[in-house]
Amino acid sequence: DAGVHSKAWYAATCDRKTAEDALYRSNKDGSFLIRKSSGQDSRQPYTLVVFYNRRVYNIPIRFIESTKQYALGKEKNGEERFNSVAEIVENHQCTSLVLIDSQNNTKDSTKLKHIVRVS
Repeated sequence: DAGVHSKAWYAATCDRKTAEDALYRSNKDGSFLIRKSSGQDSRQPYTLVVFYNRRVYNIPIRFIESTKQYALGKEKNGEERFNSVAEIVENHQCTSLVLIDSQNNTKDSTKLKHIVRVS
């Protein structure tokens, strides 16, 4: 268990559009939630959805089978790994999360500050 089910920021079966709409409505930098990934792939079970600078970022959360850990985004050397999804959230409430805009190739960063609940 990734430690997500009892958390306020976990929007279980919420789809991408519903999550994005909820974040646009919040309109606060650092608003976030975690939803199940649409692909239902065991190697990428969840998606971290973050609002920053009037944009919504969908960041895949990967499950690393060999170590039973979680990591954000595409696999990279020296990446941070966590024992649960809850640890990722706790870490990025204190440490900035780098947001990469793949279209414009720009980088921003924000902390996870405001939990968004999907009604």
